[in-house]
Amino acid sequence: MRTSHSITEWRKRRQELHGRTVGFVPTMGALHSGHAALVTRCRAENDIVVASIFVNPTQFNDPRDLTRYPRTLDQDLQLLESLGTDDVFIPSAAGMYPDSSALRIIPSGVAPVMESRFRPGFLEGVLTVVLKLLNLVQPTRSYFGEKDYQQLRAVTELAQTFFCTTEVVPCPTVRDASGLALSSRNALLSPEGRAKAARIFESLTTSPDCASAERMLRNDGFEIDYVEEHWGRRLAAVHLEGVRLIDNVPLPNTR
Repeated sequence: MRTSHSITEWRKRRQELHGRTVGFVPTMGALHSGHAALVTRCRAENDIVVASIFVNPTQFNDPRDLTRYPRTLDQDLQLLESLGTDDVFIPSAAGMYPDSSALRIIPSGVAPVMESRFRPGFLEGVLTVVLKLLNLVQPTRSYFGEKDYQQLRAVTELAQTFFCTTEVVPCPTVRDASGLALSSRNALLSPEGRAKAARIFESLTTSPDCASAERMLRNDGFEIDYVEEHWGRRLAAVHLEGVRLIDNVPLPNTR
């Protein structure tokens, strides 16, 4: 497995991959079994597997959230190598934003719902960095998890709008035995918090409507950003022990 820490280094490496299919798994590190599932699928469908590790500062509207985001680079690299990853791109913020973010992708016509409402600038930051990464990696296929469903839809539209040659491949959410969606942020929870967090999935799948799901979560001590239904999904963002968690499930008649 090779690592590239600068854009210049990566571009030189990318030239060596000409003529082979390249699968891409963009991450912000703190990898878990959900990321491993993306890499495993990528490995099965492409000649070359490329992962990136970059904690993107422009998608954090709360600086404290950026500071707290878990960083486990050594363990991440060990996991990626064990999964057969060929290349890992680990750029710096200065390398990715040499213009101090003077130019950004601003989604127009996006309704102020869900993440767009509660995390101003989030989608701008995600779309901007994803377009940069797609231009640099030039992947045949790119793999994104369905847990971040609004993000997945926005990235798919981005690739279509800007004629990116990559195929955006959606991958199912990976859960532990309790039903809790795997997330890097789960590492910030206490053991008791992790057990309670499984109620998010339970509320989304068993409640007859959003109001009932929200009531269940509030009764369990969660702070609620939203519980909403869009695109045939029921989606939620909540806070527990100061950690923001998101999840979504298909509506029963769309499964």
